[in-house]
Amino acid sequence: MAKKSTKKRVKTAAAVRRPASRTRAPAKPIALYYWSTPNGHKIGIMLEELGVPYEVHFVDINKGEQFAPAFLKISPNNRIPAIVDPTGPAGRPLSVFESGAILQYLGRKYGRFYPQDERARAQVEEWLFWQVGGLGPMAGQANHFRNYAKEDLPYPKKRYTDEVHRLLGVMNTRLANRKYLAGSYSIADMACWSWVLSASKYTNLDEFPHLSAWKDRIGARKAVQRAKSLGAHLRKPVTDEDRKILFGQRARQN
Repeated sequence: MAKKSTKKRVKTAAAVRRPASRTRAPAKPIALYYWSTPNGHKIGIMLEELGVPYEVHFVDINKGEQFAPAFLKISPNNRIPAIVDPTGPAGRPLSVFESGAILQYLGRKYGRFYPQDERARAQVEEWLFWQVGGLGPMAGQANHFRNYAKEDLPYPKKRYTDEVHRLLGVMNTRLANRKYLAGSYSIADMACWSWVLSASKYTNLDEFPHLSAWKDRIGARKAVQRAKSLGAHLRKPVTDEDRKILFGQRARQN
């Protein structure tokens, strides 16, 4: 389904993916700047679900490729994911960074997974921003102190693990009488899924049966499975040199 691209941008490896589509494909593929992380997975899932052509540019965050000047023009926060849509508004290219903003942009552009009805849209946005502001940062901190911090720091490990446990309980209650977070399957589910998957590595989801069923329901989708496999072969254990690049960053002066 993917073919190698000869294009080189930000010194990244690229592959064009053309999923089976019910949507008319744009003239040029969307460029996805990506690494295999929970935030990266969100956009891969959305693009696979939409079935539109896209070109993957792997940004190796362990090597510091996120600090390349060309990438910073697309994502000034030096974080993945980001996209460049060659056929943006008025047919002109548009770059978008931040995973929540990308999901909303793609949802508006293609009219799928992001309802136009204001009441339905408000529910999707509630849970999308709940993930962006809560589940993602808390699960990210829990993962950091449990798996990446060289020091054994009991307080932050417990603090963030407990907060993730609380947030998973919120999701479990929400899913007690519905299949998806905001009614129909939406960008809110795509945003949360990979972070729940990450949290399941240190939290027993048997405590949250409705959430666990939701996780399996989303994970059974073919588009989700394809997206989850993106760049999986490039993942490797974090070394001390990687830590110097990934953690403890301060502002960079131009």
